[in-house]
Amino acid sequence: MNAYITTGTFEYLKGIEMSYPAESMVTMVNEDSALLIHETTKPSHFKEPSKYEVLASSGLIEKKGYVVIYNIPVPEESRPLFEYRLKDLPNLIEKEMGLNAIRIFRPLSSNTYIILTAWESALTFENSKTLLDSSIKKSYENVNYSNIFTSAPYVSKYTISAE
Repeated sequence: MNAYITTGTFEYLKGIEMSYPAESMVTMVNEDSALLIHETTKPSHFKEPSKYEVLASSGLIEKKGYVVIYNIPVPEESRPLFEYRLKDLPNLIEKEMGLNAIRIFRPLSSNTYIILTAWESALTFENSKTLLDSSIKKSYENVNYSNIFTSAPYVSKYTISAE
């Protein structure tokens, strides 16, 4: 399974999503940007998407809720260790209250992995944030971060609106 991500205005991206109702697409927005995620085994409908392979998947990304995306730049030589350390993450947190879905995306057109978590609401994420952060950090105990990451990981938060 592959995932494709594109950015643009909310209205434009929502229009693309609505044009393909049979496809697994979700548009999300925050105060700075909007993005559209398309999960499929087929080619993307996007003109210039960021391309990913879905390494791990649990749950459904619903057409409503709150999404937290961990963006983690990893150099080519560190990918096997990074993926090995994250392989059990979905199992560790999939039963967390309020978590609808988790995805781990391997980049095919960049060096930035994505850990996407979809929640019922911002409140359910905040209530579970400590567990999630500690689960990710536990995956990297005793690891020299300067050797595994090309730059500092960062987090993006989005809202999925049913409208």
